[in-house]
Amino acid sequence: MSDDPIRANNLLWDDWTAIHERSEFYDLEGFKRSGVRLRDYEIAEIGDVAGKDLLHLQCHFGIDTLSWARLGARVTGADFSQAALDLARRVADEIGVPDARFVRSDLYDLPNALDGDFDVVYTSRGVLGWLPDIRRWAQVAAHFVRPGGLFYITEIHPVANAFENEGVEPGELRLEYPYWEHPEPLVFPVIGSYADPTADVVDRTEYGWDHSLGEIVTALIDAGLVIRSLREYPFCSWKLDFLTGGENDTWRLPPDIKGELPLFFSILATKPA
Repeated sequence: MSDDPIRANNLLWDDWTAIHERSEFYDLEGFKRSGVRLRDYEIAEIGDVAGKDLLHLQCHFGIDTLSWARLGARVTGADFSQAALDLARRVADEIGVPDARFVRSDLYDLPNALDGDFDVVYTSRGVLGWLPDIRRWAQVAAHFVRPGGLFYITEIHPVANAFENEGVEPGELRLEYPYWEHPEPLVFPVIGSYADPTADVVDRTEYGWDHSLGEIVTALIDAGLVIRSLREYPFCSWKLDFLTGGENDTWRLPPDIKGELPLFFSILATKPA
């Protein structure tokens, strides 16, 4: 295992950025032309952002960040990958959002790299598994929420993460991974990228951590936020081998399987004024 899993993940995301820039998965050229890449339920749950200051944590190369800008927000994106932020800056300038800010920082160090607070702090889809300590994450998120402001996350459900998601058949639910947080990371050799499994990635390793839904919610409460809603959804935003493709680029359990599982969730919280 690497002496510094966070640094190893940082190098991986630097490599992945070039792959993602040209991938069909992200369709960056299509995004540049028009549109918003946020999910309808996210927009509905957060509400109107026009004229508001919005911070996007773990923003990658900024498609979601700039989607909020297209909806009228004044946006700041933060990520630990300089390659991703360089691409985000180029895209922002190309689509006419020169005021978008992008800040490079490890998430836990962000309060030392970014001043101020925000009406909305947003994070989504595939972010928490890269973080070893959910309590520190919640403290950083809450730190940036302006009194009276909102925090929002939508993410894969920890229950879904407990099942093997590669090399299984649709409907084959094989418990494989921890549900609760664990200090030592899970270690995976990297083959390609989730956006392009055939891409050439040389000698990289991925490190990941799990966090239970209870740990996530409690961490946000302990950080001083008030939970306004916790919603669970029967779909995932990306392919897991035990799911089948559904409507609107979602993945769901096969229709003939008995029982149900939560696959995604969202949390909306506020900071008392």
